[in-house]
Amino acid sequence: MTTRTLPSPVVRTAVEQPPALGGLGLFTVLLGAALPLIDFFIVNVALPTMGRDLHASESVLELVVAGYGVAYAVLLVLGGRLGDTFGRRRLFLAGMAAFGLTSLACGLAPDAWSLVGARIAQGAAAAAMLPQVLATIQAATAGRRRAKAMGLYGATAGLSMVAGQILGGVLVAADLWGTGWRSVFLVNVPVVIAGLVLASRAVPETRSPRPEPVDGPGTVLLAASLLTLLVPLTEGRAAGWPLWTWLSLAAFPLAAGAFYAVERRADRLGRTPLVPPSLFRLLSLRRGLTLIVPFSIGFSGFMFVIAVALQQGAGLGPVPAGLALAPMAVVFFLVSLAGPRLVARFGTRVVTAGAVVQLAGVGLMALAAHTSWPHLGLVQLLPGTALAGAGQALQLPIIFRIVLSEVPAARAGVGSGVMVTTQQSALALGVATLGTLFLSLVPAHGMGAALVITLLAQLAGIVLTGLLSLRLPRTIG
Repeated sequence: MTTRTLPSPVVRTAVEQPPALGGLGLFTVLLGAALPLIDFFIVNVALPTMGRDLHASESVLELVVAGYGVAYAVLLVLGGRLGDTFGRRRLFLAGMAAFGLTSLACGLAPDAWSLVGARIAQGAAAAAMLPQVLATIQAATAGRRRAKAMGLYGATAGLSMVAGQILGGVLVAADLWGTGWRSVFLVNVPVVIAGLVLASRAVPETRSPRPEPVDGPGTVLLAASLLTLLVPLTEGRAAGWPLWTWLSLAAFPLAAGAFYAVERRADRLGRTPLVPPSLFRLLSLRRGLTLIVPFSIGFSGFMFVIAVALQQGAGLGPVPAGLALAPMAVVFFLVSLAGPRLVARFGTRVVTAGAVVQLAGVGLMALAAHTSWPHLGLVQLLPGTALAGAGQALQLPIIFRIVLSEVPAARAGVGSGVMVTTQQSALALGVATLGTLFLSLVPAHGMGAALVITLLAQLAGIVLTGLLSLRLPRTIG
């Protein structure tokens, strides 16, 4: 009897009195959250220079982007589980160190295929690091501190996705010490070194009180599911949609069905599945994930399309093209800081209001593209980008809080892994869907009209996000 009752209070104490995450520790994990997201978008404006320097075809350049994104998405849930088991601080440090080394490998790559391999490894390193950020926040904060930390995480995530594209343009144009496009990767190295020093001192160690073994079959089947979906969608257009892309897409529902069956069986037998189906009984998690998908598809699709349109259509250089999005980044950051107070007063209806504001912003950008093309830049886009940034800030940080609001601290790693995997997969789908729509319209209608039509298509996703947000519970637990 004694051996059965002793662990109970220990577990309860770990839940009720988590190790504190101080201000410096929070800054450090948010730095770790920013790096992978910045690197997902930073290469957009550097791809033309990479292609010329490395004599790479369009399909190989697509792999530079897709290799990182697919490896990142496929391994995120596993990274969260490993952090729960072996310690989130330990995995955060290991992932950040690997991210720095693989960034160095990207920056020194002698040819295109070496760069593709380094980018795949970089995505895997990011997948080890990023889930530990949200899991540490969940396990090492509570109450108002957690709400504030989650708000800052959402602000960091949104700002990083916009800032990555801006920073990429600035670095390529600056051509620091003759490094050209290589600087977009090399800049990570000193940041990682600083992050490792700070993390070793300021980030507390947390882990699940009941470590669970890795689910081998579940890991393989989840990887197969994501690969059969994301690889053909991200590579299909550049490759000309060969037979293998359609066969892969046809295999996706089979792989996903097998993954669900294996995970449900493991849950029923009392084993520990990689993604416990019981986790999806949490209403907040299910509804939050359904909001992440249309939001992220629209966001990444817009970032890809606007980068191409401004540089290849409007004739802007990398820096003016990036700076055209600066108002979106600035407004996003400022408005997101007010998110916790707005949620405390108005509840989750803030998300619905954000969708309405974003709808107005994207509509204004479509109007500007229609009336000003090809003279489109910072001034013409300013009202629309500012409103869109405000609307996004009222949605993304709060959606993150909703998803994880009821996830137990013991499953913080797997919960954050599921959330970020959903987000990352949707980001890849956004480039594949809206990007393909845009590029397919250009030959027949011209780039200006293609941009307008693609922005109008994005409005449908924003409307869907707003309608889904009406089903959210009024308050966040």
